[in-house]
Amino acid sequence: MTSTPLEAVDPEAVDPDAIDPDEVPDGDADHSEPAPEWTEDDDWTGEALALLRTLRAPHRRSRAGQIGFTVYCTLLILVVWGVTPSFGLFLQSSMGADYTGNGPALLAALPSGIAAVALATLLFAARDGLWRGPVIPPRATADWLLPQPVRPGRVLRPWFWLSGALAVAPGIVAAAAGMVALGLTVKTGLFAAFGWCLLGGVCLPLLATCAGLAVELDDRVAALVRRLTPLLTVVVLLLVAQSALAVQGHRVPWLERVELWSGPWGWAGLAALAPTPAAQPGAWVAAGLLLLLTGVCAWYADRSCGNIQPARLRERARTAAGVLAALRTVELRAARLAVTSAAPGAGPRRLLSLPAPRAAWQVVPWRDALALLRSPARLGRSLLLAVPAMVCAFLVHSSSGAVSWAGTALALVFGYLAVAQLLEPARIETDDLRRASWSPYPFPELMLRHAIVPTVLGVLLGSVCALVALLSGGGAEAWLAPAAVPALVGAGLVNACRGVVRQDLMVGSSPTPGSGIGPFLFAAWYAAGPAVAVIVLTVPFTKAFTGGSAAATLTAVLWCVAVAAVLLWWARERAAKLTPRGRSGGTATAPAAR
Repeated sequence: MTSTPLEAVDPEAVDPDAIDPDEVPDGDADHSEPAPEWTEDDDWTGEALALLRTLRAPHRRSRAGQIGFTVYCTLLILVVWGVTPSFGLFLQSSMGADYTGNGPALLAALPSGIAAVALATLLFAARDGLWRGPVIPPRATADWLLPQPVRPGRVLRPWFWLSGALAVAPGIVAAAAGMVALGLTVKTGLFAAFGWCLLGGVCLPLLATCAGLAVELDDRVAALVRRLTPLLTVVVLLLVAQSALAVQGHRVPWLERVELWSGPWGWAGLAALAPTPAAQPGAWVAAGLLLLLTGVCAWYADRSCGNIQPARLRERARTAAGVLAALRTVELRAARLAVTSAAPGAGPRRLLSLPAPRAAWQVVPWRDALALLRSPARLGRSLLLAVPAMVCAFLVHSSSGAVSWAGTALALVFGYLAVAQLLEPARIETDDLRRASWSPYPFPELMLRHAIVPTVLGVLLGSVCALVALLSGGGAEAWLAPAAVPALVGAGLVNACRGVVRQDLMVGSSPTPGSGIGPFLFAAWYAAGPAVAVIVLTVPFTKAFTGGSAAATLTAVLWCVAVAAVLLWWARERAAKLTPRGRSGGTATAPAAR
């Protein structure tokens, strides 16, 4: 082979339009940077990778030590929290303990439950492919190595299979958990149960990894995923609801059969049911289809790794590094904004327009309403999060004790998350205080005006939930849903005005970061608003839900008014501290770090 320095090939001198994809062998083509005439003399892949192995040799031992320590900690957690309790349960079962009473409920929940988990896994991997994807090399590889005369496929394939292996690991753990559950409740053979569950635990994560690669390769697939995300999210929630109803005895056998044969998300359920008394005919066919589809997708993905555009890899490598840096410094909002801005097609969309406001006081609500119309996904997420809140509140009626308290707290948490989706304009205002320079109002008053639209929309949404609850047999306590909205909006404003992230709280009084009570202090500061709202309202709401009396409901409403007033005052005080003397955002000289 002719020796040519790597620097001799100028990637900028390559004409992208002169490349014929059909003339590039092995599907490892990079359609933007390789030379039109790729010969053996131009291929320096082996030499480049050998050079990198030599240069990385001094760091390989320390890297292997870090990986080994991570694996050791993971295995230790699995043994302490998984293997030991499971062994104890089997020991108790051998001594006469009977867990088979839960077997029918488990078998009833498996068909739609496994379909929900599998579909959610595929959707999560596809959404991950919008900004990161399974093929995500380090910045050094994306910025320096790929522009050299090397075949991208040989460089990128290991990263794809690394992502696949990391995705399969939780699947193996889930298969082991399924083996334990079936062995205890249905008395199936452990090896048979593990083998059939392992089929879905391995194939579904690999299929999800291939789905993420398809999104990373093609913008059309990415646009399709964006359009289908709301629909698939609703389908997942419906499957979860169907699984919960099946546990309570409301099964729809024909619908379960349709779901089990509708795709790989159902084939995994057929395999998991195969060693149980609820086995469906055709389990071997479903297993064969799942293996065949996984093999074909993995083969095609392996050959397609080199077709990812280098510019896209560089952009995603920078985004991933930025998100990781934000997570290390506990800048959760910065990480989320980086993910949102990096996803293709994530820009605002205007579905409807609103007439210009005629009065000065209408300007802030008009801007907030227009911002929500340009981000319809927020309205959709708010509606979806209101559903589990209503379900949790409805289930509190038939429970008692600690379960009722936990159900009420969970309903309030989901209610807060639903309302928080509508408070994005307020959070954007506090991300950089200079954005508020347009406002003639002092900054604290501006933040209170941002509560108008979320409160109105939240009350409307809560009223719809209350009407649905009344039609389903609920009592007057159903009207607590709209009554809680002002308090939850106030909690969201308190969080929006928290200002610079208090990383010093992570250390606390302990000399070692992350030890002692530092993380708990940080969590209490970070979620102060919703924590106060949920903790204070849980008591009166639980009494109203379980008691069903008009006096308890009226008391809960009064608590909502009091908590809303306190939280709004707290948000105003926090907003006043973000700017000098609490003036308008235009007086701020620096953004508030989030």
